[in-house]
Amino acid sequence: MNLIIDVGNTLLKLAVFETGELLFKKTIDKKEFLNVLTEVSVSYDEIDNCIISSVGSFTKQQFNKLNDTYSPLVLTHETPVPFVNKYATPESLGVDRIALVSAAAGFYPNKNVLIIDAGSCITYDFLNDKNEYLGGSISPGVAMRYHALHDKTSNLPHLELNKPKEIIGDTTFSSIHSGVVNGVLFEIAGFIESYKSNYKDLTVILTGGDAHFLRDSLKSDIFANSNFLLEGLNFILEYNKDRC
Repeated sequence: MNLIIDVGNTLLKLAVFETGELLFKKTIDKKEFLNVLTEVSVSYDEIDNCIISSVGSFTKQQFNKLNDTYSPLVLTHETPVPFVNKYATPESLGVDRIALVSAAAGFYPNKNVLIIDAGSCITYDFLNDKNEYLGGSISPGVAMRYHALHDKTSNLPHLELNKPKEIIGDTTFSSIHSGVVNGVLFEIAGFIESYKSNYKDLTVILTGGDAHFLRDSLKSDIFANSNFLLEGLNFILEYNKDRC
């Protein structure tokens, strides 16, 4: 039984897998971690392996408690992974992107796969049919675009995500929603078409916090999977267990 911990910029996710099946998942505020870790260890007392991926802050106290309980595998760019990493600067590659590509390698072997993670940022990562990770792109996420319009101007309001009714906004509010949401949709659609023109039989995975909101408005054949990163971390953990 595997414990998966994904530390984000603001929230933290815990998941428990057994033989590839997701048994438990919970998203929490980081300050809740120690209490929830205790609850999980009691409810799933057969956990014998653990991996942690962190792109955000994680206190020494939290890590020490985790380490005392499970001796986790800490994911870094040096951790063995189930794909060939062709990124020119592997030390700068985020562990979240490493996990996503690992999921693609596990679920779609010998396929051309584009993984789109629509979260704080929108990342595009490409794994080719030779199991080689070539890289991708990073752009601002939906919420970041709303914040930027407010923070970098004097008069534009800060708005929350809302699906625009029309392409043409006839108020400032509707213009912002159209610009942000349609801008993201056009960007994603453009990337997909560009990859499809260069790589045949492309599989596209959409994940991240805004995935399902965006999926309904995209016309391409896309698989939406909100657990893709957690599943990738589980693949990495299993891959390293086999190497021991």
